[in-house]
Parts: sequence; C-alpha cells; structure tokens
Amino acid sequence: MTSSTDMTGDPSTSSGTGVGSGTGGDPSTGSGTGTGVEADARTRADDRAHVFHSWSAQALIDPLPVAGGDGATFWDALGTRYLDFSSQLVNLNLGHQHPDLVAAIQRQAGRLATIQPSMANDVRGDLARRIAEVAPDGMNKVFFTNGGADAVENAVRMARLYTGKRKVLSMYRSYHGNTTTAISLTGDPRRWANEPGDGSVAKFFGPYAYRSPFHSDSPEQETERALAHLEQTIVLEGASTIGAIIIESIVGTNGVLVPPPGYLPGVRELCDKYGIVYIADEVMVGFGRVGEWFAFQAFDVVPDLITFAKGVNSGYVPLGGVVISDRIAAHFDTVPFPGGLTYSGHPLACAPGVATFEVFARDGILERVRDLGERVVGPRLADMAARHPSVGEVRGRGLFWAIELVADPETRRPLVPFNASGADAAPMTAVAAACKKAGLWPFTHFNRMHVAPPLVISEDDLVRGLDIIDRALEVADAAMDAPPVPSPA
Repeated sequence: MTSSTDMTGDPSTSSGTGVGSGTGGDPSTGSGTGTGVEADARTRADDRAHVFHSWSAQALIDPLPVAGGDGATFWDALGTRYLDFSSQLVNLNLGHQHPDLVAAIQRQAGRLATIQPSMANDVRGDLARRIAEVAPDGMNKVFFTNGGADAVENAVRMARLYTGKRKVLSMYRSYHGNTTTAISLTGDPRRWANEPGDGSVAKFFGPYAYRSPFHSDSPEQETERALAHLEQTIVLEGASTIGAIIIESIVGTNGVLVPPPGYLPGVRELCDKYGIVYIADEVMVGFGRVGEWFAFQAFDVVPDLITFAKGVNSGYVPLGGVVISDRIAAHFDTVPFPGGLTYSGHPLACAPGVATFEVFARDGILERVRDLGERVVGPRLADMAARHPSVGEVRGRGLFWAIELVADPETRRPLVPFNASGADAAPMTAVAAACKKAGLWPFTHFNRMHVAPPLVISEDDLVRGLDIIDRALEVADAAMDAPPVPSPA
C-alpha cells in the first residue's frame, strides 16, 4: 500500500457531499484530535506495534491513518482528502458521520446502552418490524447477528434444521464470510488457506456472461445453461442431501456479477422442485446499494432466508441478521433454535438502523440511487469502455459497478492474473495508485475496479470521481503491452 505521504490529493478541491452529509471538522486546519504529523506518526506506531490486520501479511502493509470523514469523503491525519468510492468495505451506504445516524446512537446511549437479547427492547423490535415490512410477504421474523458472516452461519443452521439435510451449495465466484461454514461456502481464494472447513459444502458455477463457463453467446443462453448445470450438480450431489443453496443476489467482491434474466427465478424453481432452502446473501447489496431494499427484488424472486449486514446501519455499530420466512420460523415455534449471540440486536446498533429507514424515506435514497446509476454512472462507464482499450466490460446497477480490465480485448485476457499479488499485480496497483494520487480511494479486486460510493454522494462528487477513474484508466491502457498472463480460473 502506498504511504499517505506519497498521496497528493488537494483538500481544497472537494465539492462537498450530497444527501444528509455529515458535520466533520476541517482537516486542512489540522484542528481536532487525530490530525497532524505527530498524530500520523503516533497512529502508525501504535498500529504497527499492536494491531493484527485481517487478510494481510503483517510486515508488508502500511495502513493509512484516517482522522475523520464527512459524507462521501474521508481524510488522513495529514489532511489529504479522498472520495470514498469503496464506501469503506461497501458498507457505508449513508456515508461518513451522517448526522441522523450519529444522533440516534447518542440518544440510545443516553437512555439504554445495552440489554441482553433474551429481553424485549423497543428499538430492536422497531428495526425488526421495519425490515420485515420491506421484505417480501410471508417473511416476518428477524434474527439479529453481529455481522454478515454469522448471519450466514445462522441461516445455514436454520436451513439444515428445517430440512434435516446438511449439504449446502454455493458458487465458485462468491464471498460469504470468514467463520467456518461461511468461509467454506466462499468460492474465492480466501477459502484455500482455511481448508478443511465445513465438509458439507459443494460448489457450482454461476452465470458470468463475459467469461462464460458454459460458452454461451447470449444472456438467455447463459441463464439456460447455468440452470442446467446447477440442476445437474443437484442431481449428482444428491438432492436428498442438500438443505440449502446460497447465492449473492448480485455477486459482490468477486465481480459485481448481475444475474441474467430468469436466472434467480430459475434457482427458485429448482429449490422448490428438490425441497431445498434458497438463501439470498444480501450482505453487500442489500439496503439500497442497487436501488432496492434487497437486490433480489429487482429479479422477480422470493427466497426463503435473507442474510443482511453492512448497509442496514452503514456499519456504524456492528449488526447483521437473517430475515426468516414464516414457514421456516414456524418450525422453531416449539423446537428451540440452538443458536444465539450476546450482542444480538444490540440497541446501539439497532438505533442507527431505525434512523437509516427514516433517512431512506425522507431523502428518497432508493430513487436517487436508481437515477444516478441509470443517468450518470452507467452511461459514463459505457463511454469509458468505448474509449479505453483496457476496459473489457462494465456492468452493474444503481451505485454498484465493475470495470473489468483486460490486456487483450480480443481474447479477453485479464490485465493481471487470477489472484495476482506482488509484481504480478503491478498494473492494477498502478491504476489504484493513480486514483489515490488524484484524491479517490478505489475498490480493486483482481483485474477489476469497482464503483461503490456512498449512496449520499453528490452528483458533482460522483462525476468528479468518475473523471479520476477515467484518467487512471490511461495507466491500464499503457499496461496492455505487458507480457501475457495466465487465463483466469
């Protein structure tokens, strides 16, 4: 990671944020706590000496000391500002320091900071009711967790107990979390070092028209062949052994893969045919990311269980959960559910969740996300694809898009190898560095750059961020002459 001292974004160029921006201090003055050269040095020293970071070789990283944030912008301890085009980890849907969410936490802390989950609590019940109201009919119960991974763990547990069948199917291109069953369900390379894990998991290929594993030549053919492959997997794995299929409604980190028409309804039909529970993983794409409360609602399908986290309260306090169909919930009316968490439905987490619903309604968040995606992001990315030879494909919905970069547009050879690191990943590292130098914090994964800013970003800042990406793609264009790399997995 590039040191913050090498980044030269100009704090004076920020045009502010859009809906419901926060009230952070001015980083250019060095005022407030956590800013300035001494604060930068102290934070780096403490971090290096005492913080053990996830997914990292500890001595090879240089985490950026972040001092504050406001809406779609955050800044480091030296005052360098960045447009947050990753929403941190695609969870900061309402942006940094949203005043309504901060105030909700402060009010809740003042009257009841915590209470155990076996007791009833007004803010917990209020949030559960609001979630059930935007979920499909017949899904009225919510089990709260601390985040997305344990939401997946508990959804799988419910499916197994309800069906009496243990095996679960998941896609190769997927991420479902870092706990034992969730990482076993994950398809991407983060699973490898954690194996063996949950042995009752099997994988299948999902649709990915640009790199079709089924050699399809149209979205319709991709749907047909992907469903045929899934049914064959069900049959060969033994339908009588399969309790659930879990699918990210739009695959997130592993490609922003929007399912082709008819695919998710086809999965629903297969689950009904073979007595399998359909789990929709909405941890990344739920709560407005693509302009719907839940992304599956854009595809005319209803799952049996919904996992959520991230955008439910923008990660201000850890929170996740499972929305449960009435049919599955009824199974546990007289049979105890063998699971629980000390902080399930924590009041300080639920309070900003309730505020999130109020902000969405007041500020028309879903409508503005659809508008910005269709009117601004989609057309602009299509224009980039037409002008930059390194752009193989752009795809997405709302404020969730992927720019897939290639070394050869004819063969679709990726700009960097699958799971590249070190020198092999240099072209993507250079593209990301160009974005950071210009004042934008990107989300990159393998040979892709993802566009996922806070849903409250102003149109001016959104356009400015896309301008930065447009210029950074010149770095990718220049890297196309690099030697060939292996085809993706």
